Amino acid sequence: MLAYNGGVSENSPVKAVLFDYGVVLSGPPDPAAWARMLAITGLSEATFGPAYWAPRHDYDRGFHTGMEYWRETGRHAGLELSEQQVADLIDADNALWTQVNEPMVDWALRLQAGGTPTGVLSNLGDALTEGVLARQAWLSGFDHLVWSHRLKLAKPDPEIYRIAAQGFGYEAGNILFIDDRKNNVAAGVSAGMQVILYTTQSAFEQELVRRGLRELWHTGIVGTK
Repeated sequence: MLAYNGGVSENSPVKAVLFDYGVVLSGPPDPAAWARMLAITGLSEATFGPAYWAPRHDYDRGFHTGMEYWRETGRHAGLELSEQQVADLIDADNALWTQVNEPMVDWALRLQAGGTPTGVLSNLGDALTEGVLARQAWLSGFDHLVWSHRLKLAKPDPEIYRIAAQGFGYEAGNILFIDDRKNNVAAGVSAGMQVILYTTQSAFEQELVRRGLRELWHTGIVGTK
């Protein structure tokens, strides 16, 4: 577990918790969904993997629609995809990212029940966001949802962190941000947030205890530091 706080004091009160979605609130990518995408395209792992990620940041930033993203993915792989293949790939991509990280979702629900504001700051394209929202009804309980494609911005762009903090109405230093990518966490530090790099559940919980946030984990109520 790597924890960062930049120039922010870990003694600053946490008034809101901001979650990344992928591999924080969701579980790891579903290998069955990935295998399905390989089957749909007929591509090898070595060819499909780089093609999947090459246009992803532009998709996250809303520069491609879901249809356009998959056309671009096909072009990177030297493949022309049919409309049916694209539709099937969008469905499989939704399945890839909708396994639930139950301990973190349960904590988000405890926070909400305890009156602690919660939000999501996630890099997701339009079709994937629609799929995630359709499959994860519990997302409706969050106070503030920031999906990158809607803003034409994506992490680690500093502006998207400013918008996320502004949505809570708190100073950035009173927001705890959790993400699984080092560059996104580093950008959270630069934005002035308290941040934790999520690696494993046990390491995350240990870091909360180290910061004196044990009660926040158990009760979901701020002001118990």
